[in-house]
Amino acid sequence: MKKSGIIALVVAGILLVVAGVFVGARLDMGKGQISSRIVGFPQSFADLSANVTPAVVNISTTTTVRVPGNPFRHFFGPDDGGPFGEFFRKYDGDIPDRELKQQSLGSGFIFDKSGFIITNNHVVEKADEIKVKLADGREFTAKVVGRDPKTDLALIKISSLFKDLPTLPLGDSDKMRVGDWVLAIGNPFGLEHTVTQGIISAKGRVIGSGPYDNFIQTDAPINPGNSGGPLMNLHGEVIGINSAIIASGQGIGFAIPSNMAKSVISQLKEKGKVVRGWIGVSIQSLTPELSQSLGLKQTEGALVGDIVQGGPADAAGIKRGDVIVSFNGKPVKNVSSLSRAVAEAGVGQAVEVKVARGGKELPLRITVQEMTEERMSPRAFQPRSELGITVENITPQIANQLRLRDRNGVVVMEVEPGSPAESAGMQPGDVIREVNRTPVRNLNEYHSAMAKAGKDAPVLFLIRRGEQTFYLSLRVS
Repeated sequence: MKKSGIIALVVAGILLVVAGVFVGARLDMGKGQISSRIVGFPQSFADLSANVTPAVVNISTTTTVRVPGNPFRHFFGPDDGGPFGEFFRKYDGDIPDRELKQQSLGSGFIFDKSGFIITNNHVVEKADEIKVKLADGREFTAKVVGRDPKTDLALIKISSLFKDLPTLPLGDSDKMRVGDWVLAIGNPFGLEHTVTQGIISAKGRVIGSGPYDNFIQTDAPINPGNSGGPLMNLHGEVIGINSAIIASGQGIGFAIPSNMAKSVISQLKEKGKVVRGWIGVSIQSLTPELSQSLGLKQTEGALVGDIVQGGPADAAGIKRGDVIVSFNGKPVKNVSSLSRAVAEAGVGQAVEVKVARGGKELPLRITVQEMTEERMSPRAFQPRSELGITVENITPQIANQLRLRDRNGVVVMEVEPGSPAESAGMQPGDVIREVNRTPVRNLNEYHSAMAKAGKDAPVLFLIRRGEQTFYLSLRVS
């Protein structure tokens, strides 16, 4: 073969190799594109399930409920009249009340080899007896270490004699993204361990279950009996505690983020209760309408509707109408984010707060105090206390007592003798529906309306008393 032919064959071979490499690269590139679209898509959850389910437990509780000894009294009516009245008066005292045992089921998981188990508060609340069953069949009697109704978390403990208890680690819920895969594990409807899969549908959900709502929403089925069970990521870490479902919505469940649980469980383990921060403000969401009326540009933040006199916010110089935009170095997006930030702040800690006032941001220092039940009461807030009235939201009980069909407004609980309110004719039980012709539906809206009222100007109230509706005008100099 001539030299030129050999050269041609070599060149052709090189071209074929190059072409093959190119085609292979294109194929690999294609595979890469496909795999990038399904990255994180597991072929099976079997290994993960097998590794984590031993630490998930079944919780059964027994609660004692007292019921009237005469079950027919409420069926036929009161015993002060009617054809059976004399019978009830004669024999009712001979029938003692009865005690019934109610049983309920839930889930939980062991996170500490000493036998500490995390579950929901509503699983063990009011329980007289708590039984815990492990996946391997072992059963234990558990005791409550501490409960926190505000976050629906509870810590219970079984005997620490066994050192081989399986455990699950708490992961970082903040790192989870919408769309990430999760597994929900529990004991639905009394069945033993069940695993369901889904994704994180949303984060930071507020569903009205408590003051610190910050739920992870997932479409992984959470059925009755799953409460207290773990929501797992693909690394075998607990990133949520399954807590609630929307009964009318298929595939809508909610879990408490693990990062919130870490702080709560740590305090329950150490103190048996949760200590939260308090700064003494009544806050409300900043709507576009409120922003416009207050001359503000932003809609993020928490509007201060009222301040507890002598409280931390009052001492720091926070005023009604201020918008808290930053707390302890973190931006405040809304009421919920501020409530959580204050609750998590260390009691006695001095933190920096930024408020928007008059078009400017003012840095202030505030010392956080401990939240108590008394300080949580609406009576702690006395908007325009110089009027001499105490008001509260209209609860179902109050609405029933006052025979109110419409629960919009606030109810006057107390009227101080000799106050402007008493002089104007205001009485306990009056329902305030408007302030200066602005409708008020609840305490927050009442605080906001009162904050806008001029100090030296008369305040016009629309009052509902019994079947009458009328106006009262109060002036405070």
